[in-house]
Amino acid sequence: MKNKDDLTDKQKKFIEEYLIDMNGTRAYRAVYPSVKKNETAAALASRLLTKDNVKKAIEPLLENMRTARMATATEVMEYLTSVMRGESTAEVVVVEGLGDGCSEARRFKKAPDEKERLRAAELLGKRFGLFKDKVEVSGIEAEQSKLDSLLEQMGGGD
Repeated sequence: MKNKDDLTDKQKKFIEEYLIDMNGTRAYRAVYPSVKKNETAAALASRLLTKDNVKKAIEPLLENMRTARMATATEVMEYLTSVMRGESTAEVVVVEGLGDGCSEARRFKKAPDEKERLRAAELLGKRFGLFKDKVEVSGIEAEQSKLDSLLEQMGGGD
């Protein structure tokens, strides 16, 4: 006896196709080539995506995809450090005039400039709490004693 949570082979193939580009219409037509109209495929794909067993199968796969694509905090810190140190490079396209109205595009690698390196250092510094402002609080005690004195004069003491 088949469990209601079991997926058919076509549902499994649909899920594989759907996860390629998250396009239900295209995925449905790839699995069911006899469906010729996009409107029909879209409606049937939408209905298939609302089935509990299909949703349950897709959700963990989507979460894995998100996790794999998401940068970790360590990756971000390493990248910012490499920019700050001038170790990273970016590809830049420069168009040079050759004369007679002709030009040529050239690509070359460029290290981060001073502004980019400073910004990376600033972001790293913020992350590690290096730029916290210190607030001067020494005058507060003097003001508090003046306030206490005034309150005592007005109220005649406690």
